[in-house]
Amino acid sequence: MKIVVIGGTGLIGTKLCNNLRELGHEAVAAAPNTGVNTITGEGLKEVLQGADVVVDVANSPSFEDKAVMEFFQTSGRNLLAAEAAAGVKHHVALSVVGSDRKPGNAYFRAKLAQEDLIRESGMPYTILRATQFFEFLNAIAHSGAKGEAIHISTAAFQPLAATDVAATLAKVTVAEPKNQVVEVAGPDRRPMSDFVQDYLKFYKEAPNIVADAGAEYFGAPIDDNSLTPGPNPIVGAIGFEEWLKTSPPPPPPPPR
Repeated sequence: MKIVVIGGTGLIGTKLCNNLRELGHEAVAAAPNTGVNTITGEGLKEVLQGADVVVDVANSPSFEDKAVMEFFQTSGRNLLAAEAAAGVKHHVALSVVGSDRKPGNAYFRAKLAQEDLIRESGMPYTILRATQFFEFLNAIAHSGAKGEAIHISTAAFQPLAATDVAATLAKVTVAEPKNQVVEVAGPDRRPMSDFVQDYLKFYKEAPNIVADAGAEYFGAPIDDNSLTPGPNPIVGAIGFEEWLKTSPPPPPPPPR
């Protein structure tokens, strides 16, 4: 099959394209740096010619409230219209666990709006919602900085490796459209503060971690149900400790 991966040069897209090629498919990485722009429409018609499946893993360059909503709505409308014109048979999108729970987080609201566009388009689809990636733990940790301490929520957390996200996406992509949401999560479920503390300890950072039930997640209050999957998710194969041993060191923490 010819499979076009929108956002195919990013963290997930690169891994997904490699997985699909290993399975014998023609995987085309589409992104602004390859001449395909879902906001302006540049290159969309050309790249979708003969495509059987489109996988959308593109991400907004800004997480500001208005900008992130405009990105996912504009990109989604342009992409779905171009797919319909090209006769694409399956639209796959990567979303985030928790996007459907009336989130206070602007990014989650924008992802839910993107999901709604897909459902309303009439295009055969599969939406894969993933929990947060291990690769985001550094940003999560330092987002909670308050003076000399880092305040992190004690809400339940079940992150996974980007490698497992890409592997699951590959399986979903080559299967028949499900016309529903599928969830994928990591094998370990613990308080977010535990993951952050172990992460920073592994890299020999020693800030004062405050396990704070009231700490917000990028500006939004969360509880045990906010970022964890529903019943029977797909479970990633790579555990947190295993990932730590093979992950590159994070960039230095920002000055406080």
